[in-house]
Amino acid sequence: MKHTLDIVPLKSWIDTGDKPLIIAGPCSAETEEQVVSTAHLLANTGKVNVLRAGIWKPRTRPGEFEGIGSIGLEWLKRAKKETGLLTSTEVATAKHVEEALAAGIDILWVGARSTANPFTVQEIADALQGVDVPVFVKNPVNPDLSLWIGALERINRAGIKKLGAIHRGFSSFEKTAFRNEPMWDLAVQLKSACPELPIINDPSHICGNRELIPYIAQKAMDMDQQGLIVESHIDPSVAWTDAKQQVTPAALADLLDHLSVRHPESNNPIFDDKLAELRQQIDKLDDAILKQIGDRMKIAEKIGEYKRDNNVTILQVSRWDEIVEKRVQLAKALSLSADFATKYLELLHNESIRKQNEVMNAKSVAEA
Repeated sequence: MKHTLDIVPLKSWIDTGDKPLIIAGPCSAETEEQVVSTAHLLANTGKVNVLRAGIWKPRTRPGEFEGIGSIGLEWLKRAKKETGLLTSTEVATAKHVEEALAAGIDILWVGARSTANPFTVQEIADALQGVDVPVFVKNPVNPDLSLWIGALERINRAGIKKLGAIHRGFSSFEKTAFRNEPMWDLAVQLKSACPELPIINDPSHICGNRELIPYIAQKAMDMDQQGLIVESHIDPSVAWTDAKQQVTPAALADLLDHLSVRHPESNNPIFDDKLAELRQQIDKLDDAILKQIGDRMKIAEKIGEYKRDNNVTILQVSRWDEIVEKRVQLAKALSLSADFATKYLELLHNESIRKQNEVMNAKSVAEA
């Protein structure tokens, strides 16, 4: 389902040429010297468009460093004056918005915890009424696309037309190599729902450690995201927050030097013709796969009828375990990942159970 947002293109409010938008700076503003020195090093790379720094830091538990507060806004003003970099920070309350705007902060963003709470987003939106300032909205902590879109709509309805999204990954119960699972499919779904919306990537929060940042940054470019927001500190080893995921300005410059920025379209007619041919093959295969799935579900309905007539439960765990084991082995032999095969089988199994459940319930309704 498409969602219409009344926004203007990213290039009209910050011109980066043919390069991605790069927002960088420390996770937290700690001292004036730290903010200003980091800003100079980032500006000297010639690769950064906007300086970022957390002024108010929402923390999971009390007692941790929760941001330097309003004084940090003055440090950002000084950094902008000396380097020419635009400035940005996170806002989580109406008061934050008012103070950031009064200090001349150029770009605001709504954090993941705030996005998850419509009351908080609405408070921020109300404070933005009548203001012409760019705002980015991070995805909510949990994978909820509607909540993400809803937050964007609330900000947009406040009159903010310079609007974008930040893909920072999602919390997951399972422990993986990432701090927050990228779940690229949700970012793709957002792009499909809001095609005009610029999306930038936050590899720092996705990764949780600096070693993985180049991989995620490149993946973001390959997924046609329009920029990066990266945490960069003059000396990450002594950072007061998120030390492991921050990089030095020099390391950031090196990362950006090795980033391959690809274009969503080609001007080569031969390439376009070949791509169209391959896509046509994909379309035929997709049609065939869906037809076979439909045939499979007809058999599942017959199985449901047979189970119903013989008073047998729908779910039989031993059969399911057998299916997963055999099909995953086949998937591996076909160079498909076990994770993909398992998720695919789970979807098929759930639909099969739904079909069988319909058959059994249909008899119960008729008898009633």
